[in-house]
Amino acid sequence: MSKLQESLQSGQFTITGEIGPPKGTDISHCMHGADLMKTKVVAVNVTDIQTAVMRVGSLAVSAKLVERGIEPVFQMVCRDRNRLALQSDLLSAAILGIENVLALTGDHTLMGDHRDAKPVYDLDSVGLLRAMVALESGRDLGRDFKGNPNQLEGAPKFLKGCCVTPCAEAVEPQIIKLEKKAEAGAQFCQTQAVYDPAAFERFMNDVQRRNIKIPILVGIVVLKNLGMAKYMNGNVPGVVVPEPLMKELADTPKDDMKKKAIEISARLVRSMRAMCQGAHLMTLGWDDTVAPIVEQASA
Repeated sequence: MSKLQESLQSGQFTITGEIGPPKGTDISHCMHGADLMKTKVVAVNVTDIQTAVMRVGSLAVSAKLVERGIEPVFQMVCRDRNRLALQSDLLSAAILGIENVLALTGDHTLMGDHRDAKPVYDLDSVGLLRAMVALESGRDLGRDFKGNPNQLEGAPKFLKGCCVTPCAEAVEPQIIKLEKKAEAGAQFCQTQAVYDPAAFERFMNDVQRRNIKIPILVGIVVLKNLGMAKYMNGNVPGVVVPEPLMKELADTPKDDMKKKAIEISARLVRSMRAMCQGAHLMTLGWDDTVAPIVEQASA
């Protein structure tokens, strides 16, 4: 059982972090980032070709974290691989000692730097969760030439995760999709960035009414400046930075911005920790902010 699974099952407030692999072979910066947060988080997510920009794969970086004694959450998007490659990479992950997998459908290639790349989407995140369950049972999604299920020589075991967007303009489809993901085998959920505790509380009440019983970690993207907040409001679906936070950022001198970012993130975690089972901190390179955010959020 992974440390992340143990933490979630124990009922303690669980905090995870995140690193993004680089566009190139020098992974020293993201490894340093993981080192900075490893004593403050239970596990570190490794993003998978995030925003459809070509970069080092999450499998290799996750394996390097295992070697370093840091527990990874191996993010997998369905955009770039068919079910053969997805299942193969899952088996490879298990062999490499990776226990936590986050199933994601993935941003379309039109968002990235290879717009002519053909997206695959053979499976979506629900299908990927079902594939993990199948592999755990000792079979894959295929059939032999006689129509019988393919049997594996050794089966993996994963803690299976998914994502949801609590502040989407239409929340009901998000609830329905989360319900499907839980039914497909998801054992925990990380959310898209949340900056409105009242909206998150409404979402969590809806989750409870639908009797969806998986641990949910509220997502916090560290706001580096006002420009970033404006960009997220205008370009990231389902993310809303409220006007009071925008004004707070606007009134903050540039030299004090990192301190303010830590203060805001910690305050958000404190305000929502009674509503959920943990927090997922996305620092976008400001990995040195994780420790003070966790310390202030616990104060």
